[in-house]
Amino acid sequence: MNTVRTMARRQSRGAQWVLFRLAGAGLLLATAGIHLDLYLTGYRTIPTIGPLFLFQIIAAFLMAALVLATPSRLVAAAGAVLALATLGGYLLTVQFGLFGFREVRTTAGIVAGIVEVAGFVVLALYAAVSDLATPDAAAHDAARHARPAGSALPSVAWRQAALGTAVVAVIAFGLLGGALAGAGSGGAASSAAGSASAGAGLRSTTIGGMTVLTNAAGRTLYWFAPDTPTKSVCNGSCATYWPPVRGPVSLATGVPGQLSTIKRADGTTQETYDGHPLYTYVGDSGPGQDHGNNLNLNGGLWHVVVVASH
Repeated sequence: MNTVRTMARRQSRGAQWVLFRLAGAGLLLATAGIHLDLYLTGYRTIPTIGPLFLFQIIAAFLMAALVLATPSRLVAAAGAVLALATLGGYLLTVQFGLFGFREVRTTAGIVAGIVEVAGFVVLALYAAVSDLATPDAAAHDAARHARPAGSALPSVAWRQAALGTAVVAVIAFGLLGGALAGAGSGGAASSAAGSASAGAGLRSTTIGGMTVLTNAAGRTLYWFAPDTPTKSVCNGSCATYWPPVRGPVSLATGVPGQLSTIKRADGTTQETYDGHPLYTYVGDSGPGQDHGNNLNLNGGLWHVVVVASH
């Protein structure tokens, strides 16, 4: 009778850890799916960042498949490290920028960060104690006779693993919250761009042999191919990465061209130059940069604004 109960307990524990593997694989697939969507909608054209996104997508899909295919604790540990490393890369890009690109706060980024922490927790717990919770028959019998009556073999390991995993998860969530709190959102970025240029003259500078238009702070200005002279189609998440230039602005002395304004879908005013609604790009961390030039992001091509000739 005891043997039957022992076997039943082992089978129950085994089923529980199968659920952990399924959950861990599902969370890896979720973060891969989010990154795949971002990659297809424009990140693939960002130098260095695009290939890194593709690498993360492939690695996450492969790791999810391995977690499903094998009960190996080593595979689960690798999956946990991948989830944590992906989060670390996102936090680094938000906080400091990476390869000339600085991320901003978006819903997709927040969701992906939460999923990655959850994936780490599930896979780290599995890697830490799944072998103690589902020992083979010989190991289970030996351990059962060796430990005091009534004690649970995996209880200490469970507590240690849960504590360690919880500490890392709390730190990760803290870093995620801190980075996102300090990062600009679409609205914040747009407001910053507007306040930086309000009442100031748009200037020109030379980048890569081209004379391009900049705002008063020296940030390169861009135009979006799908726009028309009277309408901007860059709204929502698009405006997060490409903050519209707010007015009023003027052209600095000696800068040719014609300024005007349009009304955006949200009712705000956006400046135009020679019929092109104007934007900055969050991937430019300072003056003299044109990381957004010729990128195919958010449904169309972006170009630096070349200053009209006299």
